[in-house]
Amino acid sequence: MASAVSAGTVDAGSPAVPEGRRRSRWPWRTALAAAGGLALFLAFPGHDLSLLAVLGPMALALAVRGQRVRSGAWLGLVLGLTFMLPLLSWTGIYVGSFPWLALAVFEALYLALLGGAAAAVSRLPVWPLWAAALWVADEALRGRAPLGGFPWGRLGFSQAEGPYTALAGYGGVPLVSLAVALTGTLLAAAVLAVARRRPGRRAAVLALLGALAVPLVGSLAWLPLAGPSLTEGGPTRTVAVIQGNVPRAGLDFNAQRRAVLDNHAGQTLALADAVARGEAVQPDLVVWPENSSDIDPYRNADAAAVISEAARAIGVPILVGAVVEGPGDKLSNTGIVWDPVTGPGDTYVKRHPVPLAEYVPYRSFFRFFSKKVDLVRHDFAQGTGVGTLDVGGARVGDVICFEVAYDGLVSDVVDAGAGMLVVQTNNATFGRTDESAQQLAMSRLRAVEYGRTVVVAATSGISAIVAPDGSLVHQSGLFTADTFVEPIAQRDSRTLAERLGSSPEWVLTALGLGAVVVAVRRRRRSPGA
Repeated sequence: MASAVSAGTVDAGSPAVPEGRRRSRWPWRTALAAAGGLALFLAFPGHDLSLLAVLGPMALALAVRGQRVRSGAWLGLVLGLTFMLPLLSWTGIYVGSFPWLALAVFEALYLALLGGAAAAVSRLPVWPLWAAALWVADEALRGRAPLGGFPWGRLGFSQAEGPYTALAGYGGVPLVSLAVALTGTLLAAAVLAVARRRPGRRAAVLALLGALAVPLVGSLAWLPLAGPSLTEGGPTRTVAVIQGNVPRAGLDFNAQRRAVLDNHAGQTLALADAVARGEAVQPDLVVWPENSSDIDPYRNADAAAVISEAARAIGVPILVGAVVEGPGDKLSNTGIVWDPVTGPGDTYVKRHPVPLAEYVPYRSFFRFFSKKVDLVRHDFAQGTGVGTLDVGGARVGDVICFEVAYDGLVSDVVDAGAGMLVVQTNNATFGRTDESAQQLAMSRLRAVEYGRTVVVAATSGISAIVAPDGSLVHQSGLFTADTFVEPIAQRDSRTLAERLGSSPEWVLTALGLGAVVVAVRRRRRSPGA
């Protein structure tokens, strides 16, 4: 594949384009970058045209080729805006356009950095590889800073199924992102070589072969990975997933908090009745979603009685998603193991509460831009313990809502011995948007990455059971009540992705940034280039 990458670089030493001529080419470059951003948006759940994702890196590579860093930054910003604005539209569904626009523009700035860096390395030998590595570097930064980052829209998250998905088992989401980006940059190299006509024919063929080889390698990578079976790979525990639904969508979904709790308890009681009639299998554990009890069951005896009644009826522990008061004047987004005999036991407190949604840093500063921040009346505390819990004989790795997007939070629970993954989530605040499907795609990638079944429990959908190969065994609709019961193997095998941890991301980031350093030094030695 390296020879194919190199083959697309034979024109790397082409002379610089005069400034006036460069400006005259800006309109088509800008239009190309905008088209690349639109292709990226269409690749994500909601449209599910996952193979279009390669066109984003391809368009950016073509647009910034031979441009100055500032021109590349502009083109990256254009791509970022046409991608992030529609992708993140769900963030403003109930809070107005300002938070949505602010977040989308801020996220697009990272892609402006990417565009500038991609322009800098576009004259180097083997530039398609460096440009692809820069996509990984950009996603690494965006997923960490500021305030813990926001990794929505990573290239890998567009590939819940397809020829690139299996690569998650070898290098996690960063390797999937690299494969998508590298395919795109190699296609760009092929187009540039074809444009050179006869001298570039060989280079075009080699670059195109490289672009075809990447998804082919991904397709073959499935062979040693876990398959679609829920029961192979370890002792099984029968898991019930409860989606109780909410009285209404929107920010006031929990205005009738008791109704939400009763819905989930009622679904559990109905399952217990079905078990008693022989119409359903007796589970070993039950999973309720995030916010299934927004009434603190430690302080409210009535809420505790409702949960205990459901647990006693079904006869097994329930993993309850609850909002708990404390520490101090804060709240805690908590998963509680509720035993039918002894009541509440082990807990997991969400480690990455969402800035400006679950807590407001620098409140007076952000209030200057929007008084919507005061909708968050009490900040949520940040948990410190890893969410691996023993529930009904299963070693469950619990992550809550958006935490599934963060590599380290998921790897921690697997490293701590989780035999299956559970995502407790509440998407009622995003209505009937694409947010739920986008988040489910992340769970599907995690299943492949760690070779484990993933159970998604949502208050209002989408709840799901995801097999270790990322396929969907069950999937609920939005704003309906539903129950799934399945035997699930508690696996202890380790994928290569788990063994390597974050090292592939750091290596790829170093490659991309190293190429930028080389490009800057070359530029200083040849200021007229």
